[in-house]
Amino acid sequence: MAAAESVFLRARGRTLTAFRPDAEYQWKGPFYFIQGADPQFGLIKAWAQGDTNNGDDEWGEEIKLTEQAVQAVNKLNPKPKFFVLCGDLVHGMPGTRWKKNQEQDLKNVLKNTDQDIPLVFVSGNHDIGNTPSRETIDDYCQNWGDDYFSFWVGGVFFLVLNSQLYFDSSKCPELRQAQDAWLDEQLAVAAKQKCKHIIVFQHIPLFLSQPDEDDDYFNLEKSVRQQIMEKFHKAGIRAVFSGHYHRNAGGSYKGLEMVVSSAIGCQLGKDTHGLRVVVVTEEKVVHRYYSLTDLGSRGIEKELLDMLAKQK
Repeated sequence: MAAAESVFLRARGRTLTAFRPDAEYQWKGPFYFIQGADPQFGLIKAWAQGDTNNGDDEWGEEIKLTEQAVQAVNKLNPKPKFFVLCGDLVHGMPGTRWKKNQEQDLKNVLKNTDQDIPLVFVSGNHDIGNTPSRETIDDYCQNWGDDYFSFWVGGVFFLVLNSQLYFDSSKCPELRQAQDAWLDEQLAVAAKQKCKHIIVFQHIPLFLSQPDEDDDYFNLEKSVRQQIMEKFHKAGIRAVFSGHYHRNAGGSYKGLEMVVSSAIGCQLGKDTHGLRVVVVTEEKVVHRYYSLTDLGSRGIEKELLDMLAKQK
């Protein structure tokens, strides 16, 4: 496997090969990571033209924005532990005309990420389809690594989930069952290891602002949502980070924080193209959303840097 290609395939065997678990079980002091979402190559033109099915034949603007994101991340000092992209990597749905070209252009940008900052990929609805199948998920895994997996960083347990299996698993119910069983096993492991925090990444938010809000294209259906929220609460999960909404949003459920981050790519609200800086301390998880311009020109503000400097 070519070195450039391997950076996209670090999620294998349901873990992230960039981090060795035995070296990462212990708390070693505060650290931070970068969360991005929805570079979604092709949506800006498609949205502007009002043709989200076939209007995604240009993505030059998204290339520039993602280059800007990579440059901003590469300049950060100290370096983030990793850079996670929470789904909708490109706009083209499985089997559509431009998807492979969009994916290749995205890889050409992302391969310039500092080699000491592992890339973590989360599957979105445009990556595997609104109603995924075994075939669309297999294709995603060949390009971007496993669709769900876990990893440890500095005493914190991270779970990457395939939220499309919660949205509509009608074509592959056995894959939803497999993820559910795996998740229960992982939460049991986390309980035994006594990790500092558990943090989840998924594309579709559980909810946008209120745990009992109505069903919507941008959240998970109420009955499914309630089951997951309760499971996460009982497991002591601290936060869920997602994308999908192309706006910043969020709320909480019994101490579980739902963080919805706006897009690197097309904005559907009043937010700017941006990235979220997430600082993990022994007691808490603190995050700020930065525009690509601000993060690239000014870096992380002193208040967050001071949190990283403590306890070292």
